[in-house]
Amino acid sequence: MSTLRIGFELIYDCPQPTPMVLMLNVHPSCAPSIVVADALTTIPALPISFYYDGFGNRCSRLVAPAGEIRISADGLIADTGTPDPVALWAQQALVQDLPTEVLVFLLGSRYCETDRLSDIAWNLFEHSPFGWARVQAICDFVHNHIVFGYEFANPTKSAWEAFNEGRGVCRDFAHLAITFCRCMNIPARYCTGYLSDIGTQPPFGPGDFAGWFEAYLGGQWFTFDPRNNTPRIGRVLMARGRDAADVPISNTFGLHTVKNFKVWTDPVTASSLAELPRLLS
Repeated sequence: MSTLRIGFELIYDCPQPTPMVLMLNVHPSCAPSIVVADALTTIPALPISFYYDGFGNRCSRLVAPAGEIRISADGLIADTGTPDPVALWAQQALVQDLPTEVLVFLLGSRYCETDRLSDIAWNLFEHSPFGWARVQAICDFVHNHIVFGYEFANPTKSAWEAFNEGRGVCRDFAHLAITFCRCMNIPARYCTGYLSDIGTQPPFGPGDFAGWFEAYLGGQWFTFDPRNNTPRIGRVLMARGRDAADVPISNTFGLHTVKNFKVWTDPVTASSLAELPRLLS
């Protein structure tokens, strides 16, 4: 067991008062692991209200004033210190045997065009082994098919476009893998959150939120990450949905400019422990 310091700082500049809906807190399912809550703070201080959306994500509402606003959070969460589980035994269920609540994750969605990619998926994966091995085959293909680069980020890019362009960021890897899974009758849902660099080799990339997905196998949801394509340590869920359209870090209802974006997911060290009094205040 280890402890991670998680948090972010976002600075927006708005020309006029601007309503915002934010999805920036740790997912409620992670509550038992929270050591210090990642409470949202704003400068200037603003009233914030909360609600839970249809997928169980915690959402925050505020109205940013004209000018700059700093939105941040800083917290501590316990982590098992072990990589994402691997369950080679896990099989997919026949569609008629799936629980009703997971059927929505078989359908096409904003960024996951199952209708456009179905024939391609079956041509690629029809003869792959059933169950876990099929999802892993999909992740292997996507990992090798898409070239990663922040310069390839495009907020409107869909799975179809990512497949044809062969380049993108982590959300594009996840969207394409999700679409292929759904085409193969495997429920899959998009996830976003923190991901540490624990167990990886430097140089480390800039701090950022990560996108991955979960597939429904063996009667439960399992994590898959086609961008990295290896089990990782220090993954902290923030939100789940059909695709990235359901889980944006912010929905901003007006013109704005992002002036600063910083994310951290770090093992607790002596220096971070020294800041505990500030976190707890």
